[in-house]
Parts: sequence; C-alpha cells; structure tokens
Amino acid sequence: MSPDPVDPHGAARAAPEVPAPALGTFRAAVGTVVRRIPPGSVASYGDVAAWAGRPGAARQVGAALRGLAADDPTFPWHRVVNARGEIRTWALGAGELQVALLQREGVTVERGRVDLARHRVA
Repeated sequence: MSPDPVDPHGAARAAPEVPAPALGTFRAAVGTVVRRIPPGSVASYGDVAAWAGRPGAARQVGAALRGLAADDPTFPWHRVVNARGEIRTWALGAGELQVALLQREGVTVERGRVDLARHRVA
C-alpha cells in the first residue's frame, strides 16, 4: 500500500499493514486495521474492508466497529468515515462525539465531512 500525500505536519501517512497470519475473524481483522490508523488520519469503511481481506464488505465493517467500540472504550472507531468523508453514525450523539475526537487529533471536519485529500490513509 502506498503512502498518501504528506500531511500538514510533514509526515507521510501510509495504509495499515496487516500481516495475513494475524487475521482471524473478520471482526478481529477490522480491529487490527483500525488500531493501525494513526491519529490525525481516517479511512473509509470500504478501505478497512479491503485491508481486512473482504473488499466490498463496508457495511460489515460498520457492524464490527460497533461491537469493538462496545467492548473497548479506547478503540479508535472514530477514524473510520464513509467514502465521501461524511460522518455517519449509528447512535444519537455519536456523530458529535466522532467530530470532537477527530478534531482533537487535528482532523479537519467541515459541515460533517472530513477532507479526505488531506487526512485519508492510502
């Protein structure tokens, strides 16, 4: 996976590398991938699905994230957005929380959308 453009702080962001033997269940693979998204970066549900070995399983990524976040309050679920960079969540108030967590990490969110050209891991 190739690095994406340099971020404003001068560091290149690269897609999380997930070694095949580390992948167990899809949910575990999603957890591994998302934990490797660096602070200040985001990935789409589709990106995560592909990196977890199941291209096209973006909706299943959403379901896995809900379970992972419920099991571990420190899980960085907020670093996953939809393919347009929009904040779309499953629970009332979660969108506002996601925006706050992303902004705390330096991610630009305007009108409910992340600037993917600037913050997306590639």
